[in-house]
Amino acid sequence: MAPSQKDTNLLKFKKEELALKVTKEIMVKFIEIGRVTPSSFQETFRSVHSEVKKGLSLND
Repeated sequence: MAPSQKDTNLLKFKKEELALKVTKEIMVKFIEIGRVTPSSFQETFRSVHSEVKKGLSLND
């Protein structure tokens, strides 16, 4: 039985939520070790978030 549109949307939401949580944890660690500065935060966040989302999509 194919998943409904509602199930598909919920799965997408859950994956995005997980990606944001993982990205947040990575960014916190980067800040703690001094790898990220306020001026580089936005660019680094985008890069990390993109890689996390790629990793999650490999599990499809």
